[in-house]
Amino acid sequence: MARNAAKVHEHSTLTVQGRAVRLRTIGFVVLAALAIWFIAANTGSITIRMWVADVTLPLWTVLAGTLLVGIVLGLLIAYRRARR
Repeated sequence: MARNAAKVHEHSTLTVQGRAVRLRTIGFVVLAALAIWFIAANTGSITIRMWVADVTLPLWTVLAGTLLVGIVLGLLIAYRRARR
């Protein structure tokens, strides 16, 4: 019975050119490439209405800023969950 209690969870991996790569890493690389492509494809200028002023910026800066805020918030949430 003690043997069954100590199960070790192994990460899902895929072998690429003789190297084991985690599926999470592959998914991250694909999502990062899609995000970069999407940001690079949207280069027009937009006007953002804030509470006090209107700001005109290139769309790629708004998208990149939104992506960075999302990454920071995701890391913060993951860090807080790991501490519990």
